[in-house]
Amino acid sequence: MNQLLKKSLLPIIIIALLVLLGLQLTKKPQAPDVTFNTIDGKQISMASLKDKVVIVNFWATDCPGCIKEMPELIKTYHTYQAKGLEVIAVAMPHDEISQIKNYSKAQNLPFPVMHDQRAEITELFGKVRLTPTAFIYNKQGDLLQRTIGELDFVALQQLLNKELGV
Repeated sequence: MNQLLKKSLLPIIIIALLVLLGLQLTKKPQAPDVTFNTIDGKQISMASLKDKVVIVNFWATDCPGCIKEMPELIKTYHTYQAKGLEVIAVAMPHDEISQIKNYSKAQNLPFPVMHDQRAEITELFGKVRLTPTAFIYNKQGDLLQRTIGELDFVALQQLLNKELGV
């Protein structure tokens, strides 16, 4: 009887382990539980952005790729904001606050901008060091995409159309 029990338990244990492994592999990373302090004094928590598709875009005023993609990011924001998109622009720690404010004002950035002066946000998003880097989260806060380098705005538009039901 003991041998029969051992022989029948082994396949059950293996199946249970495979199910657990499968669940872990399909589980998407969640957005960090952070609060962004914007350059105009507002606080925005990731938790408050549930039910929105969120792009967290790490950038710098001295980054050519960041400056190049900013007009398209602004256009994308204007197109999708009313449909449920939020963009948070996170300026890197090495950036000067005066440069960030001047650029934001000159470009009339329509989305919240923050300066990660103490590198707390860059650390929580996986030690971001390169710009531009963008994280895109669905309405449940699951990571859909991480892009290092300039965004592909055609692919982004397709993703946003799908996620926002456009």
